[in-house]
Amino acid sequence: MTLALSLFVLFYILMLAVQQYRPWVALGGAGVFLLLGKLGVYDFTLADAARAVDFNVLLMMAGMMGTVFLFIQSKMPARLAEELIAHVPDVRWAVSVLALLAGFISAFVDNVATVLMVAPVGLAIARRLKLSPVPVLIAIAVSSNLQGAATLVGDTTSILLGGFAGMNFFDFFWMEGRPGIFWSVELGALASLGVLFWLFRDQRQPVHVTVETEVEDDVPTALLLLTVGLLIAASFLPEPSGGVLHLLYTLRSGLVCMGLCLFGAARACWRSRSLKPLAETFRALDYDTLLLLFSLFILLEGVSRAGVIDAAAQLFHSAAGDEPLHLYLLLVAASVGLSAFIDNIPYVAAMLPVVQGVAALMNGGAGIEPELFYFGLLTGATLGGNLTPIGASANIAAIGILRKNGETVRTRDFLRIGVPFTLAAVLVGAGSLWLFWGI
Repeated sequence: MTLALSLFVLFYILMLAVQQYRPWVALGGAGVFLLLGKLGVYDFTLADAARAVDFNVLLMMAGMMGTVFLFIQSKMPARLAEELIAHVPDVRWAVSVLALLAGFISAFVDNVATVLMVAPVGLAIARRLKLSPVPVLIAIAVSSNLQGAATLVGDTTSILLGGFAGMNFFDFFWMEGRPGIFWSVELGALASLGVLFWLFRDQRQPVHVTVETEVEDDVPTALLLLTVGLLIAASFLPEPSGGVLHLLYTLRSGLVCMGLCLFGAARACWRSRSLKPLAETFRALDYDTLLLLFSLFILLEGVSRAGVIDAAAQLFHSAAGDEPLHLYLLLVAASVGLSAFIDNIPYVAAMLPVVQGVAALMNGGAGIEPELFYFGLLTGATLGGNLTPIGASANIAAIGILRKNGETVRTRDFLRIGVPFTLAAVLVGAGSLWLFWGI
C-alpha cells in the first residue's frame, strides 16, 4: 500500500505542478498501475480498468459541451442579459442581476462557458458607465462557481458525483424524502446576493441599456431545455434485467446528451449546407477534461485495489470519531481549504470513494447513508475555488478576459469579493444542508 500511496501522491503533485499536462500525467499514472497489475504487484487488470471508466459520465459531459457551444453561438445568453439589465434601476442592481443570471445559467451549463457567455455583457455595461469592469467580472465568476453544484449537469464535479453515487437529475432537488443540494445552493446564493449588494452599495448610477442582440437561432435553447427534461424523464425509467437494454440503461444520460448535441450539429450543417458547424462543435469539446476524467477513473480504481482508499477512510474516521456532525464539518472545511488552491475535479474524484468508505465505518461499523457527506464534499469543493484567483477555472477565465481588455487584476481585488461571498454561501449553504439532512 505504501508504494501505491507514494505513486498516487507523486502523480497528484505532478497534476498540480504542470496543469497544462494534467490529462497526460493522469494517463501515465493509470498506465503505471496497470503495469503493476500486470506484474502481479496488485490485482488490477485491463478488464478492471475498462469497468472502472464511467462512459455514461464522459458521454454526458461531451454532449453538454457541444450543446452549450451551439447555445452560445445562437447569442441567446447575451440577449437574456440585455433584457434583464434593461429593467434595473442602477449599477448595484445591474451587477447583482448579471451575477444571478450567471448563476442560473451555470446550474445547467459549465462554469467557464457561463463566464464566456455573460462576461461580454458585463464589460459592455462597465464601459458604458465608465466603471472598472474588474469587480463586475469577478462577481460573475464567483456566482458561476456557486451554482455549479446545484444540478447534476451544472459542473464536472456534480456529474462525477451523480455517476459515482448513482444519482439522477431529480435527486439533486429531492432525495429520500429530503431537500437535495439544489435548495441549499439557492439559499447560499441568496446570502451571497446580500454580500454583493453590500459590496456595491455605493454604485447607484442609473443604467440605460437598449436590447440590441438578435438571437440567430432558437433551436439550441430548445435543445438545452430538452436535454434537462429528458435527463429528468430518463431517471424514472425502470432498470432492465440484463443484455443490451441494460447496457443502454447504464448509458442513458450520456446518450441523451450526446444524441441531442449531434442532432443540433447536424441541423446546423443542413442549414449552412456545410460540415463546418459539425467540425466547430467537435473542436469546442474540452478534450483535456475528458481525457483527465477517463484517466482518473482508472488511476483511482488502481489506488483502491491497493487499499489506499480504505486507509484514507480509516484516517478520516479516526479524526472525526463516530459523530456525523464532526465528519460533515471536517469534509466541508477541508474541501473549502484545499479547493482554494487545487483543482476540484481530481480532488472530488479522489474523495468520493473515501467519503463512501468513511460513511460505512460510522455508527459503530454499522454504517450510515453517505448522501449528506457527498453533498458536503461537493459544496465545499465548489465554493472553495472562490477564495483565490486560481481556485477555479471560471476565475481564471474571467481574469483572462479582463487582461485581454487591458485591465489589471490584483489579488486583493479578487479577495475583496471572493472571500465574503464564499463565507456567506458556505455558512448558509452548508448549514442548511445539515438542517435538511442532519442525523
